[in-house]
Amino acid sequence: MASEREVSVAIIGAGISGLLACKYALSKGFHPIVFESRSRIGGVWTKTIETTRLQTPKPLYQFSDFPWPSTVPDSELFPHHHQVLDYVESYARHFDLVKHIKFHTRVCSIHYQNPSHQTDTTYGSWALWGALPSASSGQWKLVVQNTSTQQGLSNYNQEEVYVVDFVILCIGRFSEVPNMPEFPPDKGPNVFQGQVIHSNDYTAMDHKTAAQFVKGKKVTVVGFQKYALDIANECCNANGVENPCTVLYRNARWTMPDYMPWGFSIAYLYLNRFSELLVHKPGEGFVLGLLSTMLSPLRWAFSKFVESHIKNKLPLEKHGMVPKHRFHQEINACLIATVPEKFYERVEEGSIILKKAPSFGFCKEGIVIDGEDTPMSTDLVILATGFRGDQKLKDLFVSPTFKDYIVGDPNSALPLYRECIHPRIPQLAVIGFSESVSNLYTSEMRCRWVSELLAGTFKLPSIKEMEEDVAKWDEFKKRYSGQYYRRSCIAALHVWYNDQLCKDMGLNPKRKKGFFAELFEPYGPTDYVSPKE
Repeated sequence: MASEREVSVAIIGAGISGLLACKYALSKGFHPIVFESRSRIGGVWTKTIETTRLQTPKPLYQFSDFPWPSTVPDSELFPHHHQVLDYVESYARHFDLVKHIKFHTRVCSIHYQNPSHQTDTTYGSWALWGALPSASSGQWKLVVQNTSTQQGLSNYNQEEVYVVDFVILCIGRFSEVPNMPEFPPDKGPNVFQGQVIHSNDYTAMDHKTAAQFVKGKKVTVVGFQKYALDIANECCNANGVENPCTVLYRNARWTMPDYMPWGFSIAYLYLNRFSELLVHKPGEGFVLGLLSTMLSPLRWAFSKFVESHIKNKLPLEKHGMVPKHRFHQEINACLIATVPEKFYERVEEGSIILKKAPSFGFCKEGIVIDGEDTPMSTDLVILATGFRGDQKLKDLFVSPTFKDYIVGDPNSALPLYRECIHPRIPQLAVIGFSESVSNLYTSEMRCRWVSELLAGTFKLPSIKEMEEDVAKWDEFKKRYSGQYYRRSCIAALHVWYNDQLCKDMGLNPKRKKGFFAELFEPYGPTDYVSPKE
């Protein structure tokens, strides 16, 4: 590397993305320091709901060079959360990553300082991003705080300053900063005589405390994503039909009973190159564009095929839960979730009540759904309304300019080139914000890409070229993810996306043997185990 000093790398977060970033940085000869605010590795897997299982089929959710242990049999496609955490921890031990992690260390802020002490706004005029830090480059100042009380109260909240050349943000988007709905002053939680918490608060409880907390209460869960469904199921375990749990949802969603529609693996419908021929791609050219237009009826047919299986397996029509949108929009927005075991059986018996509520407010007795006169009596409301990952990123930066840069236009997806770096924020990468069908293996590809970038394997285009590419991907997300484009989901094009990363790194993007295998076999983590020239 052309540099007068050893490049120092800081990684914020020791979840899956942070561990991968550490592993690949080490493989290129760097000596990263990983900051983790908690006492253990694993990110969201360290503290979750008791009944939580893996949502992605296990073969897609694995490290490319570290298979699942034999203690988790092949027949168990969706391991329990403690099995996932054990797997992640064994990966860290295998590659000796733990010694690089500073636990109980929260990064409070990051601030970019360049040698001439210019302000951050000067970087708007750059022609090149300047990927490789050197003696003439700026550095990042990190203010960190000790979150441990084990060393005595005198050290608790004590601050330290670190100065590094490159920062990799692996802070995740599904924790810490709740997405709280807004209500008029006279219809907010303040007028309600019961309790209102976020799913984040519920998850923070130990399993026994959580069960006792909901016991004997009329609980209303707001939301219809995986957290909401799991919490509703746990409320049923505690209360049964005596105190049914009400699930308030805005729109019905395609929840999966399994990933084998009519006995046919869904991977052959959405996770191979052929499936991506049905979708318009950023920078596709005339021929591929024409082909995707001609084949688009097949995309509709694939959706109908999966939808018919779901409706056959689950009593959606009986309970008014058939979505108005097509299945392909759900997967293109990374909103696919597996329905908890016996969920609809509990709806049938009356221990779960499904209630559509496009909008609602609070009153003294409980909840008032817009358009209904009678309040819905409840004791406890759990808001499973997601998280503000963009705000979490923004809050780390000291610079107002970089705060604005990182979140971008509210009418666009997060503006990251290759879903990793912001063209106007130097010497910094973001891993784990953009979603795919398997966030683990997508993060691994990105961490490999960032490590090769740091090692000088390739150079980035100009800021203008990167921003043009970002705009093309933003157009794709809006076209196929609809109102959920801010989730930055690339599920419909995960092979095409990985192709771009491989080409940048000088690797052959075609990983299969033979024309038909390349076109029709699903792509997964093990296809990227080692470079194939």
